[in-house]
Amino acid sequence: MFHVPELYRIVYGKLASTSTLGNKGAFHFPPAENRKRHLLVIASDGYGWGHVSIHAEKGNEILTPYWDEMCEMKSYFWDDEDVVMQLHPRKSDYINMHPHTLHLWRPVGIELPTPPTILVGIKSGKPHE
Repeated sequence: MFHVPELYRIVYGKLASTSTLGNKGAFHFPPAENRKRHLLVIASDGYGWGHVSIHAEKGNEILTPYWDEMCEMKSYFWDDEDVVMQLHPRKSDYINMHPHTLHLWRPVGIELPTPPTILVGIKSGKPHE
């Protein structure tokens, strides 16, 4: 289920919002012990989708998030067993408003299909179905 981490909500400045907006707003994640970069996230849950857009910042530099940073953000905005996707749209639908921003998506009320895990690799040392 989509939810936002209120602790990290931006409450001052041009991106400010309050919890009255629910699952919409901007969120700032300062560098953590295992992460040396700031992450800025915009969250929304309109049109039947839970969505976050994420970019990293280090000093004045805007950077593309790493895989582990995307996983970290997935864990803040969705439950562990939720399937969330990064989406590669049709070329005719492609929009790039920020070259270093990546997105996570999950449709509301629809279970996303996933391939059998064996197509990715062997889990727990044994193949399974």
